[in-house]
Amino acid sequence: MADIVVVFDFDKTIIDCDSDNWVVDELHATELFNQLLPTMPWNSLMGRMMEELHAQGKTIEDIVEVLKRAPIHPSIISAVKAAHDLGCDLKIVSDANLFFIETILKHHGIWELFSEINTNSSFVDEEGRLKIFPHHDFTKSSHACSTNICPPNMCKV
Repeated sequence: MADIVVVFDFDKTIIDCDSDNWVVDELHATELFNQLLPTMPWNSLMGRMMEELHAQGKTIEDIVEVLKRAPIHPSIISAVKAAHDLGCDLKIVSDANLFFIETILKHHGIWELFSEINTNSSFVDEEGRLKIFPHHDFTKSSHACSTNICPPNMCKV
């Protein structure tokens, strides 16, 4: 067991953007996203956007190609590798989703360096559509964080 644990956020920390916004913008769905944003919680909106993109003929391969282009500073990759090489236990706590995180980290060859990733769940269904779900179903109960800094679906403290 490592003596030092390093916990990273993902969006705007490991990558230089918000992965959700990146995919929506790069696949030219920003207008619809902005129309729907005031009407539903973020994770529900991202799930809906994946349905809309699928209905428009966008494939999971299209999403993967966009994710591979997400901006990441080369020194971040070096820093992650160096921390791992020094024996640090690397983890991610993020309000992104597992498919986006896994795709980007694998593309940069650093996926296997992380021992744990706490994020929103996601999977590709039998029709090739990406499904995204909140880490914690906030519609059933609160995650009971008293800091008021966490999103409703995930405690990051």
